[in-house]
Amino acid sequence: MAYYQVNLKDMIAELGEEETKNILSSYLCPKNADIEYFLKNKAIEFAKQGIAATHLVFTDLREVPVLIGYFALSNKTIHISKRALNYNYRRRIKRFATPYDSGYMLSTLLIAQLGKNFTNEYNKLITGDELLKMALDKVKQIQKDMGGKFVFLECEDIDKLIEFYSSNGFYNVGKRFLNRGEKGIETADYYVQMLKYLE
Repeated sequence: MAYYQVNLKDMIAELGEEETKNILSSYLCPKNADIEYFLKNKAIEFAKQGIAATHLVFTDLREVPVLIGYFALSNKTIHISKRALNYNYRRRIKRFATPYDSGYMLSTLLIAQLGKNFTNEYNKLITGDELLKMALDKVKQIQKDMGGKFVFLECEDIDKLIEFYSSNGFYNVGKRFLNRGEKGIETADYYVQMLKYLE
């Protein structure tokens, strides 16, 4: 099956904000309310302000384009404890990060959101591995122009999620507790932080 990506900011420029909102309104993600909320309520404003770039993933179903998923990328500076890193990661990160007493400060790209569209079972038209690979390929494309070798994400402490990202080469580097203003629809008190070195 062929997939293609559309940058949300380009869609707004071509179709206008109202028509773009209509397209986004068809997105459902019952497994993670925050992912659905972001796309419907924050993605457009974040795109306009340059806070995060959302990439919509489509495929053609009976010659009609359908939204099957999306991912959002942003810049992030993270603090990583030395104790959280194994030897290989510590050796690699030294070339890109600023050291401080107990760890490293790393400026990198963040996969801020990643989710499939469960409307009409469109989620079955793409695997999580395929969607994540598209996000990683986009990160590599950006880093080809600006440098960098790492990508970062945060997820809830759910075994299935941790296993999914670990099987795709992400390394658990600790937890980040959320302040009251950060908490979204979900009730998690913290996120697991995961880092990947891109070969």
